[in-house]
Amino acid sequence: MKKKFYCMMIGFLAIMGTANAQAQNPECMTNLSIYAEHAKVKNYDAAYTPWKMVYETCPSINKANFSLGEKILAYKIDNSSGAEKDGYTSDLLALYDNSLKVFPDKFPKAVVAIDKALLLYDNKMASDEELYNMLHVAFEEDASNFKNPKALYLYFSSLVDLYNEGKKDLQTVFDTYDDVTEKIEEENEKLTDVISQLLPKEEAGTLTSKDKRKLKVATTNSESYGKIAGSVDSKLGALADCENLIPLYQKSFESKKTDVTWVKRAVGRMFSKDCTDDPMFQKLFEAQLALDPSADAYVYGGTLKKKAGDTKGAIADFNKALDLETDSKKKSNIAYKIATSYRRTNKSTARSYAQKAIDANAANGRAYLLIANLYATSANDCGSTPFEKRAIYWKAADMARRAGRVDPSLSSNANQSAASYSAKAPSKTDIFNSGMAGKTISFSCWVGGSVTVPNL
Repeated sequence: MKKKFYCMMIGFLAIMGTANAQAQNPECMTNLSIYAEHAKVKNYDAAYTPWKMVYETCPSINKANFSLGEKILAYKIDNSSGAEKDGYTSDLLALYDNSLKVFPDKFPKAVVAIDKALLLYDNKMASDEELYNMLHVAFEEDASNFKNPKALYLYFSSLVDLYNEGKKDLQTVFDTYDDVTEKIEEENEKLTDVISQLLPKEEAGTLTSKDKRKLKVATTNSESYGKIAGSVDSKLGALADCENLIPLYQKSFESKKTDVTWVKRAVGRMFSKDCTDDPMFQKLFEAQLALDPSADAYVYGGTLKKKAGDTKGAIADFNKALDLETDSKKKSNIAYKIATSYRRTNKSTARSYAQKAIDANAANGRAYLLIANLYATSANDCGSTPFEKRAIYWKAADMARRAGRVDPSLSSNANQSAASYSAKAPSKTDIFNSGMAGKTISFSCWVGGSVTVPNL
């Protein structure tokens, strides 16, 4: 025992001695200061030589050897070609590996793995299998730090490519799709929480300069997650159609029917893909009800009853789902699911549940988009003149814009919808000819409320 203790102490003192020796190396300290100043003004060519000396001689003297070293080498890679570029790329890959050895507490495993994978991908230096394996390990071991939108897409995309080559099975594709989309939603929720806190200040004109920066960063990052979410869905494409889902779940049901995560994901996927008419959905739903009689289960039960013509039973199940759920965001998502099930049969009820979704979570942009669509598809039912009927599109456009504001991940879809609705609203010529500029138009249909005609 004493021998083991002495060995540990000797090792510790050796490390401390090396660190202290590096810190006391005057040449290292001088060059550290020189390259840091050059890097500060992005003069990476001038920073390279002093940085290389410090990095190779005194790697543990300062974390900047790796954080600034990455920028210096990235610049060199971007401004070189051929063998020289390959050399700098190899140096950067080695730097990523060494950052974990020298400063393991400063550089998260997932972040380093992502940096390596993206460098290899951008320079076409790795196969799909190598990229997937690298990112899969990072996601499994350090999911909390796996936040890079591009890496999340690459992780899933490389897997789908491997499936298409016959190297991965469809269940793995679906499991990873769920993991990646849940991670995107998780990270985006954090951003929309920030946005929800700051939007009232922005509307009141009381944002500080710090608040403005936070809002801008949150909005930009949320938009990035929205784009990646769309790309992930596109990559999955027809693989998640009913004709693929049903036989897969039929094959796996007996071995997986006690796995609550698998069952809930299967039910959710069949619900979202509108595969609810197949007996397999009923089977999965009953399995979920037995394993986890949660709020979601009542949403699916209500959907089945609604399709069977049991409107009263469906509403009872839907309301039971909302009563059971205590988490505000989950309650909001449930209310939204219910709203979508009514969008074609009862627009007023659909809006009522969409509004409940917004009340539970003000950042639920999908609910705003749904209401916008409900308004837009009611144009012929509202108003007594063509001008009044088209005026409903202003109301729809306002709702669509609001969706993109509260949840920037939806901004692309929201902006397109708003532009489409605005194009269908009365033009400036229509407003001039009608003499309605600045006047209020009230809607006596189910929509209710009013809009003010824009002034010319």
